[in-house]
Amino acid sequence: MLKHYIIIGLISMVPLIELRGAIPYSQVFGLPMIPSFIICIICNMIPVPFIYWLARKVLEWGKDKPIIGGFFTWCLEKGEKGGKKLQAKAGRGLFVALLLFVGIPVPGTGAWTGTLAASMLDMDFKSTVIAVVLGVLLAGAIMMTVSLMGVTIFL
Repeated sequence: MLKHYIIIGLISMVPLIELRGAIPYSQVFGLPMIPSFIICIICNMIPVPFIYWLARKVLEWGKDKPIIGGFFTWCLEKGEKGGKKLQAKAGRGLFVALLLFVGIPVPGTGAWTGTLAASMLDMDFKSTVIAVVLGVLLAGAIMMTVSLMGVTIFL
């Protein structure tokens, strides 16, 4: 069982998969929902400060390097595009927009992309972390509900 908890924690930290993959995985392997939910939330948040403070700098540094340059440029463009789209839709409601962007579990959204976009928009660290935490809780609740419904439907 410990092995599965470690796996869901690691899955929660993977960009683009995050809670969308970790919570359903926990249910496929019959892990209790509440401990799984808590582990997924905590592990999904671990990379956020590093993304906020370091990702943009590392991506800027590596965008013109051979081999990694293309991927780093793609990440920068995705972050900038997400940030501009978020800001255009949100205007002054950027905090709520970031919360919803992270919280609605669809491909291309989540803590990684949301934090990178907030960093690109020079949103302050405290507001970013609070919005991302609330968004991750929302995404976790949605995925927990969907997973429980799916498990109930197929039993």
